[in-house]
Amino acid sequence: MAKNRKVTSKPAASKASKTLTSQSTGKASKTAGGSALSQHKAPAKQTSQKAASAASKTLRDGRTSKTSKSAAGSALSQTPKGKGKR
Repeated sequence: MAKNRKVTSKPAASKASKTLTSQSTGKASKTAGGSALSQHKAPAKQTSQKAASAASKTLRDGRTSKTSKSAAGSALSQTPKGKGKR
């Protein structure tokens, strides 16, 4: 699989931090936020399959805040390139 060299931007990292510190944020949102935050200025790191699944769940949930969705989108965009499961 080819490497994905994207990194989390400063605004997205800030939103990921807010997601992690919020008392009302769910587990999936925090997993995605943690993944996004860990990839700030770290092009060698990529989102794991577990974190990508959590990010996808966060984006599909209608109750999730815009801040959490932004962090989840950042994490999801940093998954390894290549074909998914078939």
